[in-house]
Amino acid sequence: QVQLVESGGGLVQPGGSLRLSCAASGGTFGLYTIGWFRQAPGKEREGVSCISDSDGGIYYADFVKGRFTFFRDNNKKTVYLQMNSLTADDTARYYCAVDFSRSSCLVPGGPSPSSFGSWGQGTQVIVSS
Repeated sequence: QVQLVESGGGLVQPGGSLRLSCAASGGTFGLYTIGWFRQAPGKEREGVSCISDSDGGIYYADFVKGRFTFFRDNNKKTVYLQMNSLTADDTARYYCAVDFSRSSCLVPGGPSPSSFGSWGQGTQVIVSS
């Protein structure tokens, strides 16, 4: 089973940038579907971005399009979420997750957290002046 560890969160001013990392241990991401999710206090967990090798799909939630970029290194042991032009609305705990069933990210409404079987502990992002 793949274990995931996120890092890179912190406090940043509005308009600033952060790069989150998610490292896999006990295995690699392989060809699995990988997602970034976030959860703010009192809100449901929501999909931010997702990559599905099964169909080459890349998903970005509307609220991050043009600001966030999901990419990974060549050996597929670490994935990243580059976040630019951050706003207070981006304040949340961010999680990476793996869908071992390799579901497509390109589904109506975006990827569902229930499809993902392995999760990291999350990393906190606070956007505040």
